[in-house]
Amino acid sequence: MKKVYIITNKAKDPSLSVTKDLVTLLKKQDIESVLSPAPMEKDVDCIFVLGGDGTLLKAATDFADVDVPFLGINLGNLGFMTEVETGQMESAVRALKDHSYSIEERMMINGKLCRKDGQPVVYHALNDIVLTRKGSLHILAFEIYVNGQFLNGYKADGMIVSTPTGSTGYNMSAGGPIIEPRAKMILLTPICPHTLNARSIVLSADDEILIRITNGRNGEIQDMEVDFDGTISEDLTTGDEVYITRSERVTKFIRLSHVSFLEILNKKFND
Repeated sequence: MKKVYIITNKAKDPSLSVTKDLVTLLKKQDIESVLSPAPMEKDVDCIFVLGGDGTLLKAATDFADVDVPFLGINLGNLGFMTEVETGQMESAVRALKDHSYSIEERMMINGKLCRKDGQPVVYHALNDIVLTRKGSLHILAFEIYVNGQFLNGYKADGMIVSTPTGSTGYNMSAGGPIIEPRAKMILLTPICPHTLNARSIVLSADDEILIRITNGRNGEIQDMEVDFDGTISEDLTTGDEVYITRSERVTKFIRLSHVSFLEILNKKFND
């Protein structure tokens, strides 16, 4: 480990005191650091993210094209992705210098938007792709196909298509299952479905999901939006389609075995 890139959530470290402490610790181990928003250089070995899960998620989305592992320093409440507390930074830096760590890969998903009046566009997500309403409150109508076969027509407030990493986010809040983040699968969880038999569905990571926007009540045109990890939003209307598949890209996390997923889950359950 020779050079790292540091991204700091300045709302959580306004004086940059924690960031400066990290830079000092890295320098003691002869590890060079570059601070955002300076450009990230090609020879960076690791990306430090100081903040919470949201900060780490945004960084993973912003740098999805970069094959560099992330290490989250927790500056907020106990999260599911940031595993190092500020009091553990020194031991974490030593572990990096000594190569005493492992790399954990998390699957990502692609969402390809196919509109009636435009070229297809593709976005990537580590957590989830969420179909939701736009504008006034109304029930959304859409159809879902899996591998070309019709699954169901939904009337709901939206649909969450989640990775295992995202299972502890919006998916969990909507009543979906919690999945071990290293698993390989895709979750479908309707948001406030207007029916008694709509449940979350767990699919293979290799399945292709198609969400087709249909006409709404009384045949009216529907306007919706689709969000990617809560950072990118695109408008949709009747006739548009979203194809969701497993991405060829993965997000890599450095693991130092400080806290396991089950330990975090246990603490969350008992808070």
